[in-house]
Amino acid sequence: MHPDGLQRELGRREQGENFPVALKLLPGAPREGLHAIYAYARTVDELGDSLPGDRTAALHAFADDLDRIWTDRHPTHPVLRRLEPVVRAHDLPADPFHRLIQANLQDQTVTRYRTFDDLVGYCRLSADPVGRMVLGVFHVNDPETERLSDLVCTALQLVEHWQDVAEDRRAGRIYLPQEDLTSYGVPESDLDQPAASEALRRLMIFETDRAARMLAEGAAIVRRLHGWARVSVAGFVAGGQATVRALRRTGGDVLAHEARPSKAETVRLLIKAVAR
Repeated sequence: MHPDGLQRELGRREQGENFPVALKLLPGAPREGLHAIYAYARTVDELGDSLPGDRTAALHAFADDLDRIWTDRHPTHPVLRRLEPVVRAHDLPADPFHRLIQANLQDQTVTRYRTFDDLVGYCRLSADPVGRMVLGVFHVNDPETERLSDLVCTALQLVEHWQDVAEDRRAGRIYLPQEDLTSYGVPESDLDQPAASEALRRLMIFETDRAARMLAEGAAIVRRLHGWARVSVAGFVAGGQATVRALRRTGGDVLAHEARPSKAETVRLLIKAVAR
């Protein structure tokens, strides 16, 4: 894709996220850093989810190109060229970026998770690294703040999975833990129906509540941050909270009803989080 077209597509995807990626009121440098990180994460997901051909080979090639940033060479992919000055300006480590690639490599072979702990382990690759990158843009790296960031990011990933149960099923993936499907008496075939069974609705309420508790614990991160870091991270927390509310409005029937948070609700929750 031409760089201009890629930029437009990434902007369109940003608008569809549950949370504000980079608030317009942010100063230029951190805002560009957050945009570059989002573009990187989205590109890795696209390589792993929708690229025609050998996705594993494409992900490995992208990882090799990524490594150029830390070996005093210039990457060739336009998204990585945009990321390069951000990494250098904030001295961001390579590991979180590689963990996102590892998550998408895992997606090529793993389509089910036996336990909730197994799913959380996947989120450590697919979600938590993004929080570490965001903290890096604001030069925050203390262990407790990072722990809370991981809770927020895992919760955000979980509620996104719960929004997309039907879409993921059509793609051949089920993120609902197998032990939970069994415990609630939900056969996989229930996920193919136009509306959720009573058993599936009960399961989705349970999973939503579990993610909400994780998000509530992680929300303490906002009080630990200051300035633009506080505002930015509050936006992610607020997006998660608004998504939890949207999921609850479905009554657990995420097959028949879209669970999409409104922008206005997210803004209200963001203001509330910052004001605290």
